[in-house]
Amino acid sequence: MSDLAGSGDAARRDDEPAPRRDAQAESPSPVTAADVVVIGGGVAGMVAALECAKIGLRVALLERRDALGGCVGRIELDGLTLDSGAESFATRGGTVAELVASLGLDDEVVDPNPAGAWLVWSGAANDALDAAPLPRTGVLGIPANPLGDDVRRIIGWNGAARAYGDRLMPILRIGRARSLGELVRSRMGSAVLDKLVTPISAGVYSADPDLLDLDVVAPGLNEAMTRMGSLSGGVGQLVEQRKAGGAVRGLRGGMHTLVDALVRELERFDVTVITGAEATSIERVGDAGWRVRATVSDADADADADADAELDLVAPDVVLAAPAHTSLRLLDEAVEGWESTGDWPHAASVELVTLVLDAPALDASPRGTGVLVAADTSGVAAKALTHSTAKWSWLAERAGGRHVVRLSYGRAGQPNPLDGLADDAVAALALADASRLLGVPLDAGMLRASGRTEWRDAVSHAAIGQRDRVRALEDAVAAEPGVEVTGSWVAGTGLASVVPHAREAAARIRHRAVGRREQG
Repeated sequence: MSDLAGSGDAARRDDEPAPRRDAQAESPSPVTAADVVVIGGGVAGMVAALECAKIGLRVALLERRDALGGCVGRIELDGLTLDSGAESFATRGGTVAELVASLGLDDEVVDPNPAGAWLVWSGAANDALDAAPLPRTGVLGIPANPLGDDVRRIIGWNGAARAYGDRLMPILRIGRARSLGELVRSRMGSAVLDKLVTPISAGVYSADPDLLDLDVVAPGLNEAMTRMGSLSGGVGQLVEQRKAGGAVRGLRGGMHTLVDALVRELERFDVTVITGAEATSIERVGDAGWRVRATVSDADADADADADAELDLVAPDVVLAAPAHTSLRLLDEAVEGWESTGDWPHAASVELVTLVLDAPALDASPRGTGVLVAADTSGVAAKALTHSTAKWSWLAERAGGRHVVRLSYGRAGQPNPLDGLADDAVAALALADASRLLGVPLDAGMLRASGRTEWRDAVSHAAIGQRDRVRALEDAVAAEPGVEVTGSWVAGTGLASVVPHAREAAARIRHRAVGRREQG
């Protein structure tokens, strides 16, 4: 264990590995030295901390919550330990697979049910909903073959004919697109946008496609469609370039087991983990590097006791791996001549509701592995549903005949429909939504357990201009030696973006540390 001051044990779930704490936590020293301070204990912060510790650097990891993992969390329902956040990882780049293997979890990697998800939209008759499997050959819902049977089933012949007009539109009119929504609308029409693209952008980014930066959410598509002379042609080229095999994979037991493995590695490399620590400021202190001040609360303390303590750390390097609002606040105060000026968009408030059901009618997986909801679908508040026991065979085995479904609520720029609702009301709403989306009668007598998990600022910022914002941020931070910024709000959505970005930040710190050693 390192000689850094920590904090007292914070409350945690019984099944969660305990992070290592320093014995001096009850009375932290006024100023404590470290080599690296990492602010934020999500996967980005954990990976950065681990990479720095591997070469012998003394690392302190501060996390505001009482548990590590960030958006990769867990929830206990009806005797099952389930993912409450990310449940899979994208295979692109191979970096997550490398991390998984390095943690000894490669034998636990599993593939989802290839059946795929469905789309639901308002039908023509009364309050009925229509449903169909999502087309498989596309990017973010943009079809490579607009006249394909699977596409026409959803958008009809008129919508398909309009979408095919993309193939006839001159290449000189394409230019470089910025807005995903504007591009799709202009090239393929509103049917493709509303019924195919919007449900996916809402499910992945919790945002209107008009607000999404094409280069962020679909890297390479601008160049591909220019080469091919059409949007559908560009999508087709990207689909062809995909490596064989599934686009996503998971871990037997859930993605939260990745956090457990990272915690064990942090312990093995003597990283000081301090939960319940809210970073209040960072400031340069001459040649010593950076001073990080934090308030540490003891979740186990009596309610009437003053459980907060002040933590004061000084280190040559600081990694900001906290969510956007926290990192930007600290940077505004610390980096001379740079302000975020409020240009960074706020992510949506997303809430996940997990239901455990006794519903034999779901044994047949009537809507594949889940459902996405088209824009303006009547009578449904959820934007997406995952039929988890249909998607993951390991979970179906553990559930022993029960079914687990997970519904997502909340879109950027809109009030969350669950705001202000009590738990019982949320469970009832989710059960009604699940029944409509899955096309199966579900009633309260089938509900064994329910839970809700709220994620604030949990999705990537992918609004138009994001690359320019990130570039300006990186330029400003590069002028302040010893500060690194990482996390999904700068790296992009998902572990496949977050993990390599965090490793690159740690590599720069390791390079500087080796240089200091050689000079010293």
